[in-house]
Amino acid sequence: MVENSTSPTDEEWTGMVPVDDTALAVTDTGGPGIPVVYLNGQFATQGYWRRTIAELGGGWRHITYDERARGRKSKRSADYSFAAAVRDVDAVLDARGVDRALVVGWSYGAFVAAHWAGRNPDRALGAVMVDGAFPYDWLDEAMEQRIRKMFRRMGWFLPLLRPTGLAPRMTAEQQADSNIEIGVISRERELGPVLDNITVPVRYVVASGTSLGSKGDEQERIRAGLDRVYERNSNIRLGAKVASNHGAILKKDFPAIADAVREVAALGDREN
Repeated sequence: MVENSTSPTDEEWTGMVPVDDTALAVTDTGGPGIPVVYLNGQFATQGYWRRTIAELGGGWRHITYDERARGRKSKRSADYSFAAAVRDVDAVLDARGVDRALVVGWSYGAFVAAHWAGRNPDRALGAVMVDGAFPYDWLDEAMEQRIRKMFRRMGWFLPLLRPTGLAPRMTAEQQADSNIEIGVISRERELGPVLDNITVPVRYVVASGTSLGSKGDEQERIRAGLDRVYERNSNIRLGAKVASNHGAILKKDFPAIADAVREVAALGDREN
């Protein structure tokens, strides 16, 4: 079995982890199982993972958290950059005494998982990327303006959802900036080398159809960029192509995500 090099903790823990100028709401189920860290969608919360966690069951150590200004409890920050999101993975693991973990990321979280796994080959047991981290040049000036316009239109009602945790405590401009930044990070010349350099097992679980803000077959063309990744890096493979769309994949296809986690864990077991 993969060695679980962690500080011993048998009890579930929920609390705040300080990092930089903020604090993140974290839940750690504890236990001796392989640590699995779940990385949320861009403005999503840790609750989105409840079906995947239930499907995997109690033989794993599940660690979830809400990113900066997301959810009901995580605090605001002066830094909502992608670099900060990657740093936060280490902050959470360090706070919970976890040396090595398997990362699972959906959408924005898949990009975080890819970058973190690539930078931390001795700490990453593997990664599962759920309908995200596709190298594709989809951002141009027209798309940037479309994104800013979309978030401006949503700006009037998002504050009404903040007390429920369903919307981040970020301005419409901050949310647009974050979305545009991921467009830059998605570019083939940016993301391609990151994926090429990953040396741990990776499985993609890929949705079908559209995502928020996409039109026509845009999203399927973006997903097709993975074909070249599979050719260049034998560590990265398709775990499953599922029928649900981007927004529904965690709700409807959690068994496929759980299967990918098991597969990556088994591959990591074989390599250690």
